[in-house]
Amino acid sequence: MIGGCSAFLSLGVGANGLPYALPIHPNLVHLTLGLFIVAIAFDIVATLYPLEKPIFKFLAIPATSSSLYDVGWYNMVAAAIITFFTVAAGFYEILLADPPMDQVSPWGLSALNTMLWHGVGGVLLLGLIVAMTVWRGFQRFVWRSDRVRQVQWGYLLAGLGIFALMFIHGTLGAHLGADFGIHVSADRLLRAGMDPNDPLNLLVQP
Repeated sequence: MIGGCSAFLSLGVGANGLPYALPIHPNLVHLTLGLFIVAIAFDIVATLYPLEKPIFKFLAIPATSSSLYDVGWYNMVAAAIITFFTVAAGFYEILLADPPMDQVSPWGLSALNTMLWHGVGGVLLLGLIVAMTVWRGFQRFVWRSDRVRQVQWGYLLAGLGIFALMFIHGTLGAHLGADFGIHVSADRLLRAGMDPNDPLNLLVQP
């Protein structure tokens, strides 16, 4: 294993087996999650606004249902755009992965099967987020443009359902890092007998 680590370090890649110091995909994943969750959360808050209005008034928060819906809409659009980059970075980094062949995840999947299902799930979630954005756009500008409640209950329920899929998908990604050590800099450095606390070891090697 140490010989393999020395080999990839000599090829000019970082401690995580990638041509840069820190993986990009995990960071974009959290951006996708944050934008999508905020989008659905604000649409839920806006939909329940008549019940919450006294609370906003008591707290002196100048919120209106339309402004809350604006936040939901723009975050959903941003989530759809960012997720294209999230999935692209994920596939690029998964192509460079060197998974262990003798381990299984807590779900009983090998590293290769976990990567396969994680990749399929990423494409599925990208499609769902884009579909939700289109659905949201039709509600905002066509179907419900003249109504106080801008989104349908089915849309909100679908968003909550996607939350559940994100949890499953994210768990697969966590297995890749935590259980298989794929593109985890500290794991690779420990396997190579190097100090993971030394920031110089994270840098691209000559």
